[in-house]
Amino acid sequence: MTVILTPGDTPLAHWRAIARGASVRLDPSAEAAIAAGAAAVAAIVAKGAPVYGINTGFGKLASVRIDDADLEKLQHNLVVSHASGVGEPLDPAIVRLMMALKLANLGQGASGVRVATARLLEAMLARDVVPLVPAQGSVGASGDLAPLSHMTTTMIGVGEAFFRGERMSAAAALARAGLAPVVLGAKEGLALLNGTQFSTANALHALFATERLFRTALVAGALTTDAAKGSDGPFDPRIQRLRRHPGQIETASALRELMAGSAIRASHSRDDDRIQDPYCLRCQPQVMGAALDILRSVAATLAREADGVTDNPLIFHEEGAEPEAISGGNFHAEPVAFAADITALALCEIGSIAERRISLLVDPSLSRLPAFLTPRPGLNSGFMIPQVTAAALVSENKQMAHPASVDSIPTSANQEDHVSMAAHGAYRLHRMVRNVAHVAAIELLAAAQGCDFHAPLASSPALERVRAAIRARVPALDDDRFFAPDIAAVADMILAGEIEAAVAPVALPDLEGTA
Repeated sequence: MTVILTPGDTPLAHWRAIARGASVRLDPSAEAAIAAGAAAVAAIVAKGAPVYGINTGFGKLASVRIDDADLEKLQHNLVVSHASGVGEPLDPAIVRLMMALKLANLGQGASGVRVATARLLEAMLARDVVPLVPAQGSVGASGDLAPLSHMTTTMIGVGEAFFRGERMSAAAALARAGLAPVVLGAKEGLALLNGTQFSTANALHALFATERLFRTALVAGALTTDAAKGSDGPFDPRIQRLRRHPGQIETASALRELMAGSAIRASHSRDDDRIQDPYCLRCQPQVMGAALDILRSVAATLAREADGVTDNPLIFHEEGAEPEAISGGNFHAEPVAFAADITALALCEIGSIAERRISLLVDPSLSRLPAFLTPRPGLNSGFMIPQVTAAALVSENKQMAHPASVDSIPTSANQEDHVSMAAHGAYRLHRMVRNVAHVAAIELLAAAQGCDFHAPLASSPALERVRAAIRARVPALDDDRFFAPDIAAVADMILAGEIEAAVAPVALPDLEGTA
């Protein structure tokens, strides 16, 4: 699949596709706006007046005037000095998304780069040249300066990059791709390294994974409800309509559809002495529905951010008017920081209620299944410690969910005296995602094991397809065995979308509200 980036009007589905490996091309119609922005910068330089970032120093050094003869050197120095990131290399898939976001930003013509510079970024995406970007070093204000500088150093042939997955020098990567490094002109270095694309790419990538986890958690919750012989009465549409929250209504609808036709459910629809299920079963529409609603608000925020222009200064060039470079603060990533913090809250709750369902299944007094879901408890420990692992992961996520956006630390000699911490807030989501994937994997394994005890009764057709997909990778647990590979295998299935795919054509809610 190839995504055509339409600067300022790229739908969320296109960013999802890019995050999952789609090729990228810039809409050719953007070239005129880019060229006009570059011409405006040339006119500003010719005029000779001091303009921040074009012929001055940066940050606290903005009052230092730079001679015209040194403007290219100014941009080069800016890029290499700001490439000061540390830590593990960012996942190349996230770097690609960051590059695509920057390309869409440049394509609106307000950044002042030349067409050739934008086209180099596009060509790097097309030929699989991915800069090595350290994951740490941005405070999410004045742009994601350090990580975006590492992206830009590759464009000038400095630093390291990956070419078709192989790590090498940036110069070698460009050469092997048949590309030449660019010599940055006035304003170009600043345009490339200023902006929120690192924070936004991390937040979007995590959001799309969270969407997949949300959908999988609905499947796992439905399967657990069947394994525990819980009631689907709490999913009745009349209950949800009285509450009026869209996410709750859609979540309950999905749970009903997932459980439709279950012989296990039919077996205890009458004469069951349990009046009400624990909240982890009964309140799934309320908890998961609330998570869905806030994740959709995050999606709306990040879609706007992806469509925006966030470098500084911005170039305005209207026909018949003098071009202007206006300094502002669009690089401040506060919207992304809030969005990342909200995503962290949703991840915490998705994992938390899932862990409670695992705990219910392993407790015979609640589930009425064999203790720890093993046919021979005592000799075997069964799911005893997987539940402990889930509890550990849930607690770890709670600790990581402290809002990053409430933190700030002054930088650049107090010129940049309030920062968003969006980069940290978004990057930490990847670890939280993996934690929830493992919790959901443990629940799916436990729920599938629980349903095994109800044989020959079957769950619904949709949930039986899920059980079959799991059993194709992980056999039932008759006697204790090395368990870690089983959890890892199902977590990988979840993150690859195999669990949500197994229930098709059941409609699971999505971020766009189109399910």
